Amino acid sequence: MLKITRCPSCGSGQIRKVRRSWTGRFRSRRYIVPNLEFYECPKCGEKVYGREAMQKIQFYSPAYRKPRLVRRSA
Repeated sequence: MLKITRCPSCGSGQIRKVRRSWTGRFRSRRYIVPNLEFYECPKCGEKVYGREAMQKIQFYSPAYRKPRLVRRSA
């Protein structure tokens, strides 16, 4: 599990682990990842995602869905 005590962007020691719904966009389509755990700095807004968070984002993201096959009529 990822453990961060300082913000990698601004160096603040105020960075905290949060758990909440996260919203992303792919090709103008909005999607929501519920109950995502990540680090967020209240000072600069930086967000840091661990491996588990990234896997959850990929699971919900339409960017990683397998394309459907489209059959054409002959």
